[in-house]
Amino acid sequence: MSKLFRFGVSLDKDLLDKFDRLIRAKNYPNRSEAFRDLIRKELVKREWQKAAEIAGAITLIYDHHKRELLNKLTNIQHDFQNLIVSTQHIHLDHNNCLEIIVVKGNPKQAQKLADTLKAVKGVKYGTLSMSTTGKEIK
Repeated sequence: MSKLFRFGVSLDKDLLDKFDRLIRAKNYPNRSEAFRDLIRKELVKREWQKAAEIAGAITLIYDHHKRELLNKLTNIQHDFQNLIVSTQHIHLDHNNCLEIIVVKGNPKQAQKLADTLKAVKGVKYGTLSMSTTGKEIK
């Protein structure tokens, strides 16, 4: 079990007030938990920069009526099959689809896959959300 350490932080009053409003809006039980979460977030970012293994999701919104779009997206995904864990296709309405592509592996390759998919004509929106696999975070 890890030891708990206490330390002081000096902040400008305005910054602290904004932080308190933020943690209330996000339903943190206290400042300590919010600080822990911010620290973990920065550690995860550093893990990505070191080219460690990441887990993530690429989210795409596209018009499935766009000619050859589905074939192009599928062909790109086949080129990155070692990175892709699974995909989910959701029909949002008659014209628009949501595709979620779960990835695990090298962060640069995940970013390359996301950028390649987002650049396909007919994709309306795309984003990559990367996270740690948890191996390096305690």
